[in-house]
Amino acid sequence: MITPSDRYTHGHHESVLRSHTWRTAENSAGFLLPYLRHGHSVLDVGCGPGTITIDIARRVAPGDVTGIDRSLEVIELARRGATDSGVANLSFEVGDVYALDFADSTFDVVYAHQVLQHLSDPIRALREMRRVLVSGGLVAVRDADYGKFAWAPRASVRERWLELYHEITRRNGAEADAGRYLAEWVRSAGFEQLTYATSIWRFHTAEERAWWGGLWAERVLKSEFARQGLEFGLTTAAELQEISGTFVTMAEDPDAEFVVEHGEVLAHRVLGPENDEGDVSGSAGGEVGIEDEPDELAERIDH
Repeated sequence: MITPSDRYTHGHHESVLRSHTWRTAENSAGFLLPYLRHGHSVLDVGCGPGTITIDIARRVAPGDVTGIDRSLEVIELARRGATDSGVANLSFEVGDVYALDFADSTFDVVYAHQVLQHLSDPIRALREMRRVLVSGGLVAVRDADYGKFAWAPRASVRERWLELYHEITRRNGAEADAGRYLAEWVRSAGFEQLTYATSIWRFHTAEERAWWGGLWAERVLKSEFARQGLEFGLTTAAELQEISGTFVTMAEDPDAEFVVEHGEVLAHRVLGPENDEGDVSGSAGGEVGIEDEPDELAERIDH
């Protein structure tokens, strides 16, 4: 989710939402799942259509889960999904990542997926997430690193797509390669005991290629990506048609694949004499491997 002052590069065209509704806790929050416990209260910042949020709510029931997003249209979609799912311990609200409408120390866990890359001030947003966490609470953030995307076979037109994406996000004051900066941003926001890892989405089978290639072939022409690229004078309609075609070609090529790399960080809000409410400079705590001792870390936020 982003605020009115931050422009969302993707927008909410159906081809974008098709990607967002594919996401689950398993394929998008796997790094967080070992640390969740029944009864935890969770905030999902930038929840989109809520598919991940609903999965998380099932895992922490009866703990309360709240999803927020800037778009009322998307929040209404999430609310319908929650109703259809029958999951009762969650709610969805329109919200502002820079000014969360919650009291200090409200949540055990704050999760944000593919959010920080779209913000002009990700550290400010992380500080606000820290504010609403209980002492010992856990922040979990995951963002793509577009500069590390890979595909085969090589295609110069697809290279141009990636270059154009970076150009558009820079005009929006955002960071397309956010995944590689997450640890730095989280530390700067005052969190401690960081763990950092990378993970990928790989699209290789015929079904995966058809889905990923098809949705990007459409996004290139119909989403905010296209509108903003044309508005900023960074591309032409003819070039967008050519880029769209390269994704169609990828979808049809049995030897093709596309790999999306992400950075993911877990970190704690630790309060004490040297790191209280007034100090968000961020001291580097002892780092724990992301695979180590989930029970021990989860206990820190158990009530």
